[in-house]
Amino acid sequence: MYPVTADGRYFVVKGQLWRCSNPALSEEERQHLVHDLMDARRAVKEAKVSNNADHLRSARARVDAAKVALGEREPVWWSDGRPDYNRHKAVNTPYADWYASLRDTP
Repeated sequence: MYPVTADGRYFVVKGQLWRCSNPALSEEERQHLVHDLMDARRAVKEAKVSNNADHLRSARARVDAAKVALGEREPVWWSDGRPDYNRHKAVNTPYADWYASLRDTP
């Protein structure tokens, strides 16, 4: 399991922040969107193997649409006006001290 920021907005992989899914989504809706995302990712893989540029473009658009619907891209799902640090290195954000504390834990 990846560490999640205390505010629940991000998880960290290899020092980089990734936006969590919108917690306001119902579990049913979230599962449906994750299923769509996985289907779209498989379609990307298949399009790459077949070297089909049109299918690749379409599949990547489906991945993006699923991630937007999950709240992982595009408009943030929180309403307090705080900026989005998605895809930023944790050490270069206000989460730097929190991230450093993770590395200090045995």
